[in-house]
Amino acid sequence: MQLAQRLSSITEPQTIKMAKLSRELKAKGINIVDLSLGEPDFKTPEHICNAAIKAMNDGFTKYAPVAGFPDLLEAISIKLKRDNNLDYPANQIIVSTGAKQSLVNAVLCLVDPGDEVIIPTPFWVTYAAQVQLAGGIVKYVSCGIENDFKLSPEQLEASITLKTKLFIYSSPCNPTGSVYSREELAGLVEVFKRHPQVYIISDEIYEYINYTGRHESIAQFDEIKDRVVVVNGMSKGFAMTGWRLGYMAGPRELAQACDKLQAQFTSGANSIAQKASVTALLSDLAPTYKMVDAFKQRKDYVIPALQKMPGVKCNNPEGAFYAFPDISSFFGKSYGGNAINNDEDFSMFLLNEAHVATVCGSAFGAPNCVRLSFATSMTNLMEAMERISVALQKLA
Repeated sequence: MQLAQRLSSITEPQTIKMAKLSRELKAKGINIVDLSLGEPDFKTPEHICNAAIKAMNDGFTKYAPVAGFPDLLEAISIKLKRDNNLDYPANQIIVSTGAKQSLVNAVLCLVDPGDEVIIPTPFWVTYAAQVQLAGGIVKYVSCGIENDFKLSPEQLEASITLKTKLFIYSSPCNPTGSVYSREELAGLVEVFKRHPQVYIISDEIYEYINYTGRHESIAQFDEIKDRVVVVNGMSKGFAMTGWRLGYMAGPRELAQACDKLQAQFTSGANSIAQKASVTALLSDLAPTYKMVDAFKQRKDYVIPALQKMPGVKCNNPEGAFYAFPDISSFFGKSYGGNAINNDEDFSMFLLNEAHVATVCGSAFGAPNCVRLSFATSMTNLMEAMERISVALQKLA
């Protein structure tokens, strides 16, 4: 079968690949501690589930409007004002089947073939694939661990050309956990002000999983707000991954374009998930903060444990639920006849020798690193850290 050429530009995400390998080993009876997927291990809060049941009983089982139910659009507008002091009326918001669809809607509506899109690395694996599917040209800008994996204004300025159409980033960041402060965003904004042709997609899906305090959105800067697309959703902050509900807020013209595009792909997002999300956004956030407290306790165990391991260099993430250590000191070493020449070899070594599943950093544009999720139980994390420590001693 001759498939479309566009598929040649993308590959299966490493996060999904490692999860598959983990399941295969588990099926063989091997005890695997899976730190590969970024999914909260908490149940969706009961009051949100009850809202879904009520929605079904009330008959909300039909097609939903493409852009989203009016009460959900209003709830998102209220949330953006309440939590971020951002004014986005309902007609500038589009609800989608997950934040991933919100992202690709915006990319496909903004990027033409040949347009350049700047993505600071490390980055979430799907950004580049979406740009490539749109025919855009990805320009990666490397941000090292020495700068907490953050982009500087000088790097941004140097990467912009007349062909630059879009900039995509996340804060808190997947995979590094780095969080941009208001001052750091202000520095980037000064650059964007000099380049009015550049739009910005701000992926804020990890907004609530923030260990620094207040979340800062680049959309708060009025000078560039009309070029900013804020993407968020229900999966991380409300433990609603399987509900597949995301949203974007941005310029009215772009929202209209995303509505038009989405109508040809999926139409409206799941009606039950939408009704449950109204309750989630407008109810007490205590369950969310309780979950974040648990993530912080895990972070405060995992990061020091990794930093104590000889040869491992790890920053202290300020958000999300990932550790992203630099493990390049192990390149060139071997054990049991298997050489470790790169991050993929290292991840496979941990999987086969320590029976711990991670994701190689090259999937995120950082081939000296690996990603470990601490969105699992403390029992699993303690076992994983012990296994990794023992395995790495074999490479000494």
